[in-house]
Amino acid sequence: MKNIAVYCGSNLGESPAFYRAAEEMGKVIAERGSRLVYGGGRIGLMGTVADAALAHGGEVTGVIPTFLREKEVAHPNLTELVETPDMTVRKTKMIELADAFVALPGGIGTYEELFEVLSHAQLRLHAKPIGVLNVEGFFNPLLTLLQQTAAQGFMPQANMNLLCVADSPSELLEKMAAYRFIDAPKWVQPGWQTQRPSENG
Repeated sequence: MKNIAVYCGSNLGESPAFYRAAEEMGKVIAERGSRLVYGGGRIGLMGTVADAALAHGGEVTGVIPTFLREKEVAHPNLTELVETPDMTVRKTKMIELADAFVALPGGIGTYEELFEVLSHAQLRLHAKPIGVLNVEGFFNPLLTLLQQTAAQGFMPQANMNLLCVADSPSELLEKMAAYRFIDAPKWVQPGWQTQRPSENG
């Protein structure tokens, strides 16, 4: 995990715990000698995690689309800033650069990025570790949704193991470092389809 992509909010959120968690994540990434890869912004939790990594001697690569750079939200002090033509290319570039992916609390964009790398793992397009930092249970509804998805036959139950979950940055990165991809069949036939109709039916 030499390069760790962090997906998180461009807002700070309503709980100070989110800010503290972003600071700690940036610090831990830097102290383990990894490079932070993130969305390139100077605002919200994005800016917080980048500032913390830089403050602790870490290297930080930001990946930002041109229109956001022009809105002056780009972080001015990064090790490297990569500019992309749009959001789609930004996401692809971050996936290419990263050896692992972490989601902190955030909004729709954070969910989109998380689900994209989860989908790629399910389709065996990569075997990189994916984690969510479940600060104050922020991701509990999402984890419940994934359990419901598996229970209703829209993904294998084994694919819950594609996601590492912890509520502290150190514990999460330890779990991710120990992660080993386990393949599971993507497409399964539902039980109701294999049941024969009753002779009296």
